[in-house]
Amino acid sequence: MTASLTIALGTLRANPLRTALSTLGIVIGAAALVAVLTLGDGMERFGRQQLATTTDLQSVVLEPRTAEIIDNQAYPLDDYLVLTRADAEAIMGSIPHVSAGLLTLSGSGTAVLPGGTTDTVEVIATLPGQADVMKPGFAAGRYFTAAEAAAGTPVVVVTLALGSAIGGGNAADALGRHLGIRGRDYEVVGVLAGTGLEVVPRVYAPIDLAGALLAPTPRPRAPTLVLQAERIEDVAGVRAGVEGWLTSRYGADWARKARVHTNMQRVNQSERAILVFKLFLGAITGIALLVGGIGIMNVLLASVTERTREIGVRKAIGARRRDLLAQFLLESVTIAGLGSVIGTLLGFGGAFGVTALMRQRFDAPVYAAFSWGTLAVSAGAAVLVGVVFGIYPALRAARLSPIEAIRHE
Repeated sequence: MTASLTIALGTLRANPLRTALSTLGIVIGAAALVAVLTLGDGMERFGRQQLATTTDLQSVVLEPRTAEIIDNQAYPLDDYLVLTRADAEAIMGSIPHVSAGLLTLSGSGTAVLPGGTTDTVEVIATLPGQADVMKPGFAAGRYFTAAEAAAGTPVVVVTLALGSAIGGGNAADALGRHLGIRGRDYEVVGVLAGTGLEVVPRVYAPIDLAGALLAPTPRPRAPTLVLQAERIEDVAGVRAGVEGWLTSRYGADWARKARVHTNMQRVNQSERAILVFKLFLGAITGIALLVGGIGIMNVLLASVTERTREIGVRKAIGARRRDLLAQFLLESVTIAGLGSVIGTLLGFGGAFGVTALMRQRFDAPVYAAFSWGTLAVSAGAAVLVGVVFGIYPALRAARLSPIEAIRHE
């Protein structure tokens, strides 16, 4: 094998122009393949970063099953799940990789503003962890604290339009003023920043105040629990933990009382779309590698023809068929490997350079990313092309009759 490698390398060095031309096709194909995969990796990484900042994709929601839908008709259920604050704390404490959680009750009500005017509002009673999960922006003030929630302090956070109305046109002036709901005054400690059209103003308050804030209903109000996973990759584990807690508490038929759901379908759809993109463009650019492989095969076939007498002499003095087979296969793999190395460097450089230029010139959100997978694909493709397109010329050389080869002119 060592002798075959030495002869193969010597032959390639002796014909630099032929070697360069046969390598060029592989360089172009490898560069195109690596550039496309690098851009795909960049899209995937950028998409994951964007998804990681979208908190609802990292949320696992446990909500009561208060009705059953049959033929598009909702039929109320009586045996639905009614979580308590203690239940929520037990769930959050027993499941790893949960960064925050909130228990939420909501309902509509009438708020009395300073000056006696009234407004219909949506009251959302929740845990202080709401701020950790929803990550709201504030026009003024803050969210209520755990200490205020535990002490039952009558404090609320309001949305921007309501805060402006309370503050007489200035949301910041709403801080410290009071809002009346069901005969009790609540101090405004925070005003959320605007997030678009505010159809119904919202009031956020500690969940322990829900009994005073929300009007009684014929059926018990059932809160919803939202858990925030530390990472998108942890969502499946958190969901399994919630379902495990429900099973241990209510048995295998817990699904009659509640349902657990996430928004990970959007993540999966995004990843599948990127994978299809990478496979499609990778297949197209792979054609360039095939063309390069055909070029290698043609060059080697011409080389076999030109070196027929040399092959005959080598066989006459003891070279075995496998020696000749190894020599020509090594020539093919060496050409493909050299082209792959050069093409990979050009592909990475081109992808990172072009995306940086597009971000600078056009502010386009395009990125490239290095991955060992792309490097492995490039190297594997080079070896495969070298072997596949080198096997026929190698077999042809190995099968030559030494006597006929020596007689060849």
